[in-house]
Amino acid sequence: MRRIALALVSLSLLSGCHRQITRQANAPRKAVFILLDGIPADVVERVATPNIDAIAAAGGYARAYVGGALGTPTETPTISAPGYMSLLTSTWANKHNVWGNSNLSPNYAFWNSFRIVEAVDSTRHTAIFSTWLDNRTVLIGAGRTGAGTFTLDHAVDGLELDTVAYPHDKASRYILAIDDRVSRDAAAYIAAKGPDLSWVYLQHTDDVAHANGDSEPFDAAVRQADEFVGRIWAAVKQREAMGEHWMIVITTDHGRDAVSGRGHGGKSVRERTTWIATNRPGLDARFTSGAAAIVDIAPSILHHLRIPIPAAVAKEMEGVSFLR
Repeated sequence: MRRIALALVSLSLLSGCHRQITRQANAPRKAVFILLDGIPADVVERVATPNIDAIAAAGGYARAYVGGALGTPTETPTISAPGYMSLLTSTWANKHNVWGNSNLSPNYAFWNSFRIVEAVDSTRHTAIFSTWLDNRTVLIGAGRTGAGTFTLDHAVDGLELDTVAYPHDKASRYILAIDDRVSRDAAAYIAAKGPDLSWVYLQHTDDVAHANGDSEPFDAAVRQADEFVGRIWAAVKQREAMGEHWMIVITTDHGRDAVSGRGHGGKSVRERTTWIATNRPGLDARFTSGAAAIVDIAPSILHHLRIPIPAAVAKEMEGVSFLR
């Protein structure tokens, strides 16, 4: 019911959106997407997440899906890294070639959104804030010849390798500490520098769910993740007050099994059902009806940024912009 109410609020705002968009037509356009690992749609809809709700109230919230089309070549495991690559490249695993979280061998022929931005307009400022180093060095392929030899302008990642500052523990509290640091650094950098395209990745929710399944500890981890989102949302609003036009997108990479909530990777409805929240108005019927997929996020962000996708790249994308 909370999400339905938000949808109604979002619709009520649409009448004033045209004037707002017109006023900001020449404003610098910026975007940040946040991936909160492993939170099913039913959980984010049930647990109190006031910051995600505030973002959705400004734009919209809807269920979405991962995993490609069942029984077709696009069918993709509901596992984290394949989900990240589908978000980044707007393709499914049969193209991007990431099928799990280890022994990764991405097919860089299918460009990610950062490569597109850097290739089209290298003056744009890019950044990543991640609790997993491989997001930048392997999936994005920053600095790799086969991935375009581009680098991101700013990176906060690899902290999981610092076992002195973040000693590893079985309960993964060190991952929570890293998420805390990553979200603080992201908020501070966005407020100070306003990068054109940023990715914030937070992991702890998935670790808690693997350990506890559907439980109060998992609900608490989701509430904590929402607090981290709030820091970044506050930074975005600071930049908007300076006259910039921002798009923030919050999503997840997969759901969880319906039996315990501990596992994922399969084809069940709950594992394939995700969600997207954004502050951006003007969302199309595919988005609002819950028909959008994780592969639609990159084209939508590039649409907002007014970055033209090279034709050879665009024709391979499986997703389309959900912005009208």
